Amino acid sequence: MKNNKTAKTKYRFFGIPLLFPYLKPYTPNLLRLLIFAALGGICEIIFPLFQQYAINNFVYGVETISAIAGQLTKFTVIYLITLIAYSVFNVISAYAACEIELYTARDLKNAAFSHLQSLSASYYNNHNVGYIHARVMSDTGRISVVLSWVFIDLMWCITYVVGALISMFMLNAKLAICVAVIVPIAVFISTFFKNKLTDIYHKVREANSVVTGKLNEGITGAKTAKSLVIEDIMQEKFEKSSHNMMKTSVRMAHWRSLYASVFSLISSTAFALVLWRGGIITLNGVMLVGTLSVFLSYVIDLIDRLNNLVGTISNLINSQVNIERFTQLMNTETEVRDTPEVTKRYGGIFNQKRENWEPLHGDIEFDNVTFCYPDGNENVLENFSLKIPQGTNCAIVGETGAGKSTLVNLVCRFFEPTSGRVLIDGKDVRERSLSWLHSNIGYVLQSPHLFTGSIRENLLYGNPNATEEQMINAVKSVSAEGIIERMNGYDANVGEGGDLLSTGEKQLLSFARALICDPRIFILDEATSSIDTITEQKIQNAITVAMQGRTSLVIAHRLSTIRQADIILVVKDGKIIERGTHEQLIEDHGYYFELYLRQFKDEAAKQSLS
Repeated sequence: MKNNKTAKTKYRFFGIPLLFPYLKPYTPNLLRLLIFAALGGICEIIFPLFQQYAINNFVYGVETISAIAGQLTKFTVIYLITLIAYSVFNVISAYAACEIELYTARDLKNAAFSHLQSLSASYYNNHNVGYIHARVMSDTGRISVVLSWVFIDLMWCITYVVGALISMFMLNAKLAICVAVIVPIAVFISTFFKNKLTDIYHKVREANSVVTGKLNEGITGAKTAKSLVIEDIMQEKFEKSSHNMMKTSVRMAHWRSLYASVFSLISSTAFALVLWRGGIITLNGVMLVGTLSVFLSYVIDLIDRLNNLVGTISNLINSQVNIERFTQLMNTETEVRDTPEVTKRYGGIFNQKRENWEPLHGDIEFDNVTFCYPDGNENVLENFSLKIPQGTNCAIVGETGAGKSTLVNLVCRFFEPTSGRVLIDGKDVRERSLSWLHSNIGYVLQSPHLFTGSIRENLLYGNPNATEEQMINAVKSVSAEGIIERMNGYDANVGEGGDLLSTGEKQLLSFARALICDPRIFILDEATSSIDTITEQKIQNAITVAMQGRTSLVIAHRLSTIRQADIILVVKDGKIIERGTHEQLIEDHGYYFELYLRQFKDEAAKQSLS
């Protein structure tokens, strides 16, 4: 079987080209952002020139106020028009950046979640919830900022830096050279400090993750800590991690302060240099006072823009990690997928062609199947063959970790055989779509999951077109009426993940949800292990009725619940070592007999103590 792979991609230009497909729908917004950001930068270059004109013409260039009255009115109008234009450019570019950020964040999240829906079960076995959550939420959020505000900052800063330098050289080349000498020094120092702060920031994030982990452990494990009387140990571990974060944060604060001081020194030095050199040139009559004031304004803003430019590029480089992780997720190939021919006929996950779906009857066959899990080294099944006719009740038993779920995973096509075939109704399951197969399987998990919402919504997830009568009958068949009464009706909210219900109640409702789907294959994964003995007896009768006419695979922990099974498969160390009916396996006095005898003694001991 092909291992889970992520495509290796060569990242250039900080990985931005990889995101062009997500930017393409918003090309007009991006062009508007870049154009108006550039115009805003040009306006900022023009403002000091107004200052130059005012000083040279209105302060030193005239003798009386009446002589400048007409010019002053025109000057004021032009200045106000430029100021209004600058504000408009700023608003338009910022609005375009907001649109790109929000729209791309939505599209990236939707694309990531949609891709996750198509991945096979093995992906979720190998990646925890926190990892996946970070890819879908944190990384996409960071990328959407890069695709919007970084562009506006780059365009604004580059326009200003280039424009300001050109303006200074046009005004006075000798003084402009003095400023130009400072530019690489400012860039070098800013780059050094940005890199240093980035390294420390990553360490702060790591330390914060440790503190968060300790806090989460302390809260979720509070009862265990109290029962073991280890509150002092938990406190010591938390204080140690918290102290480490404090030290790293203080170190970062010191570097930030040093950075601010050094950069302030550079800015002041540049200002003093221009003032000294420009003052000499002005006193010699080569340059006017207004022109000197322009240089002073440019040099302060230029150093500030260079600092911002280095910071923006630094953020862009840091976002490379987010881009890489997101693209790795999107390039992850699912191990189990329909062929193009199957998809064309039966449709995919999101575009099902139900009109082409054949009815499923329930004959299951393993034809010379060999299987090894993607992350395993040994075959779990080797040349395994088995026929389970329609309507057969097949039980799978064995100790915890024996590999009972392997057969179920293959029937559900959560995994595919390394070699051999799994057939449903005489056809290889790969010849029909995953959606077709899964819509005909009712799966009740050992650890039931309910979605946030009402009881009604959870029951109807598998069959939204079910009638009220069908829903009520399904609830009654599993003896779950008491849950509805306690919760005051079907519209009661079950809480996040069904937290307002007990584990047994969630199990009963998940069983009713599976019945509403009217599946032809029923799979119960130790479905009664979370239910008390009294409730189990009630539901056992309902299960017997529900299984009539359906093929069922029952992974059982309590052997007493599967004595009526048509065939029992005994699994040990990932191998099927025995098969037969309950009576046959008891007569053989093999491994099943030992399991049954041991469990019978344990239950008898519990009853004697109760």
